[in-house]
Amino acid sequence: MLKDEVANALIVQLNKEFQSAYIYLGMSSYASKSGLAGCANWFLVQYQEELAHAMKLFKYLESHQVSISLPEIKKSNSEFKTILDTFKKALAHEISMSASLNELSDLTMKAKDHATYNMLQWYVTEQVEEEATLNTIIDKIKLVGDNGYGLYVIDQELATRVFVDPTTKP
Repeated sequence: MLKDEVANALIVQLNKEFQSAYIYLGMSSYASKSGLAGCANWFLVQYQEELAHAMKLFKYLESHQVSISLPEIKKSNSEFKTILDTFKKALAHEISMSASLNELSDLTMKAKDHATYNMLQWYVTEQVEEEATLNTIIDKIKLVGDNGYGLYVIDQELATRVFVDPTTKP
Protein backbone atom coordinates (compact mmCIF):
# COMPACT_ATOMS: atom_id res chain seq x y z
CA MET A 1 0.00 0.00 0.00
CA LEU A 2 1.27 3.42 -0.90
CA LYS A 3 1.63 6.04 1.80
CA ASP A 4 -0.95 8.81 1.43
CA GLU A 5 1.72 11.42 0.78
CA VAL A 6 3.17 9.38 -2.11
CA ALA A 7 -0.25 8.46 -3.51
CA ASN A 8 -1.35 12.10 -3.48
CA ALA A 9 1.85 13.23 -5.15
CA LEU A 10 1.41 10.56 -7.84
CA ILE A 11 -2.13 11.81 -8.49
CA VAL A 12 -0.76 15.34 -8.93
CA GLN A 13 1.79 13.94 -11.39
CA LEU A 14 -0.97 12.05 -13.18
CA ASN A 15 -2.78 15.35 -13.72
CA LYS A 16 0.45 16.90 -15.03
CA GLU A 17 0.80 14.06 -17.54
CA PHE A 18 -2.74 14.62 -18.83
CA GLN A 19 -2.06 18.37 -18.90
CA SER A 20 1.06 17.67 -20.97
CA ALA A 21 -1.03 15.83 -23.53
CA TYR A 22 -3.37 18.81 -23.73
CA ILE A 23 -0.44 21.21 -24.16
CA TYR A 24 0.89 19.18 -27.08
CA LEU A 25 -2.55 19.03 -28.67
CA GLY A 26 -2.61 22.85 -28.62
CA MET A 27 0.85 22.95 -30.18
CA SER A 28 -0.28 20.53 -32.87
CA SER A 29 -3.21 22.81 -33.62
CA TYR A 30 -0.90 25.82 -33.97
CA ALA A 31 1.48 23.97 -36.29
CA SER A 32 -1.41 22.76 -38.41
CA LYS A 33 -2.83 26.30 -38.72
CA SER A 34 0.66 27.45 -39.72
CA GLY A 35 0.82 25.03 -42.63
CA LEU A 36 3.41 22.82 -40.96
CA ALA A 37 1.73 19.42 -41.16
CA GLY A 38 4.92 17.58 -40.21
CA CYS A 39 5.35 19.62 -37.03
CA ALA A 40 1.64 19.15 -36.31
CA ASN A 41 2.19 15.40 -36.66
CA TRP A 42 5.20 15.49 -34.33
CA PHE A 43 3.19 17.30 -31.65
CA LEU A 44 0.23 14.96 -32.13
CA VAL A 45 2.48 11.94 -31.59
CA GLN A 46 3.84 13.69 -28.50
CA TYR A 47 0.24 14.11 -27.34
CA GLN A 48 -0.24 10.35 -27.70
CA GLU A 49 2.97 9.66 -25.78
CA GLU A 50 1.87 11.88 -22.92
CA LEU A 51 -1.44 10.03 -22.74
CA ALA A 52 0.50 6.75 -22.56
CA HIS A 53 2.65 8.21 -19.76
CA ALA A 54 -0.51 9.18 -17.89
CA MET A 55 -2.09 5.78 -18.34
CA LYS A 56 1.04 4.00 -17.10
CA LEU A 57 0.84 6.08 -13.92
CA PHE A 58 -2.93 5.55 -13.69
CA LYS A 59 -2.49 1.77 -13.89
CA TYR A 60 0.26 1.91 -11.25
CA LEU A 61 -2.05 3.77 -8.88
CA GLU A 62 -4.87 1.34 -9.59
CA SER A 63 -2.58 -1.62 -8.91
CA HIS A 64 -2.03 -0.16 -5.44
CA GLN A 65 -5.77 0.30 -4.83
CA VAL A 66 -5.45 4.07 -4.70
CA SER A 67 -8.72 5.95 -5.02
CA ILE A 68 -7.92 8.27 -7.91
CA SER A 69 -9.43 11.73 -8.16
CA LEU A 70 -8.99 13.52 -11.44
CA PRO A 71 -8.42 17.25 -10.98
CA GLU A 72 -9.42 19.71 -13.68
CA ILE A 73 -7.15 20.08 -16.70
CA LYS A 74 -6.32 23.71 -17.43
CA LYS A 75 -6.97 25.41 -20.74
CA SER A 76 -4.08 24.98 -23.16
CA ASN A 77 -2.53 27.57 -25.44
CA SER A 78 -2.74 27.09 -29.19
CA GLU A 79 -1.24 30.43 -30.22
CA PHE A 80 2.50 30.92 -30.52
CA LYS A 81 4.79 33.44 -32.23
CA THR A 82 6.65 31.00 -34.48
CA ILE A 83 7.29 27.29 -34.76
CA LEU A 84 10.65 27.87 -33.05
CA ASP A 85 8.82 29.54 -30.17
CA THR A 86 6.49 26.54 -30.00
CA PHE A 87 9.34 24.04 -29.74
CA LYS A 88 11.13 26.23 -27.18
CA LYS A 89 7.97 26.27 -25.06
CA ALA A 90 7.73 22.49 -25.44
CA LEU A 91 11.31 22.18 -24.16
CA ALA A 92 10.61 24.49 -21.22
CA HIS A 93 7.58 22.35 -20.41
CA GLU A 94 9.62 19.14 -20.52
CA ILE A 95 12.26 20.69 -18.26
CA SER A 96 9.51 21.50 -15.75
CA MET A 97 8.20 17.93 -16.03
CA SER A 98 11.70 16.61 -15.37
CA ALA A 99 11.93 18.76 -12.24
CA SER A 100 8.53 17.50 -11.08
CA LEU A 101 9.54 13.87 -11.59
CA ASN A 102 12.84 14.43 -9.79
CA GLU A 103 10.99 15.93 -6.81
CA LEU A 104 8.60 13.00 -6.85
CA SER A 105 11.54 10.57 -6.93
CA ASP A 106 13.07 12.39 -3.95
CA LEU A 107 9.77 12.08 -2.08
CA THR A 108 9.61 8.32 -2.68
CA MET A 109 13.15 7.87 -1.42
CA LYS A 110 12.34 9.86 1.73
CA ALA A 111 9.29 7.64 2.20
CA LYS A 112 11.48 4.55 1.60
CA ASP A 113 9.11 3.51 -1.18
CA HIS A 114 11.64 1.73 -3.36
CA ALA A 115 9.07 0.15 -5.67
CA THR A 116 7.60 3.52 -6.62
CA TYR A 117 11.07 5.02 -6.89
CA ASN A 118 12.05 2.27 -9.32
CA MET A 119 8.87 2.79 -11.36
CA LEU A 120 9.58 6.53 -11.56
CA GLN A 121 13.05 5.92 -12.98
CA TRP A 122 11.36 4.90 -16.23
CA TYR A 123 9.86 8.42 -16.38
CA VAL A 124 13.17 10.06 -15.47
CA THR A 125 14.90 8.22 -18.33
CA GLU A 126 12.06 9.12 -20.69
CA GLN A 127 12.49 12.79 -19.77
CA VAL A 128 16.17 12.73 -20.74
CA GLU A 129 15.11 11.48 -24.19
CA GLU A 130 12.33 14.09 -24.45
CA GLU A 131 14.65 16.99 -23.69
CA ALA A 132 17.39 15.73 -26.03
CA THR A 133 14.93 15.31 -28.90
CA LEU A 134 13.50 18.79 -28.45
CA ASN A 135 16.98 20.32 -28.24
CA THR A 136 17.88 18.63 -31.54
CA ILE A 137 14.74 19.94 -33.27
CA ILE A 138 15.34 23.45 -31.90
CA ASP A 139 18.96 23.38 -33.11
CA LYS A 140 17.83 22.37 -36.60
CA ILE A 141 15.21 25.12 -36.77
CA LYS A 142 17.76 27.69 -35.56
CA LEU A 143 20.21 26.44 -38.17
CA VAL A 144 17.82 27.10 -41.06
CA GLY A 145 16.47 30.34 -39.61
CA ASP A 146 14.05 31.99 -42.00
CA ASN A 147 14.98 29.72 -44.90
CA GLY A 148 11.64 28.38 -46.10
CA TYR A 149 13.17 25.40 -47.86
CA GLY A 150 15.12 24.44 -44.74
CA LEU A 151 11.99 24.59 -42.61
CA TYR A 152 10.18 22.58 -45.27
CA VAL A 153 12.82 19.83 -45.02
CA ILE A 154 12.58 19.76 -41.22
CA ASP A 155 8.78 19.67 -41.46
CA GLN A 156 9.00 16.71 -43.84
CA GLU A 157 11.32 14.91 -41.42
CA LEU A 158 8.97 15.48 -38.49
CA ALA A 159 6.07 14.18 -40.59
CA THR A 160 7.63 10.70 -40.52
CA ARG A 161 7.26 10.29 -36.76
CA VAL A 162 4.82 7.59 -35.78
CA PHE A 163 3.42 6.72 -32.39
CA VAL A 164 5.14 3.83 -30.68
CA ASP A 165 3.83 3.30 -27.17
CA PRO A 166 6.82 4.20 -24.98
CA THR A 167 5.38 2.26 -22.06
CA THR A 168 6.05 -1.00 -23.89
CA LYS A 169 9.82 -0.36 -23.86
CA PRO A 170 11.73 -2.46 -21.34
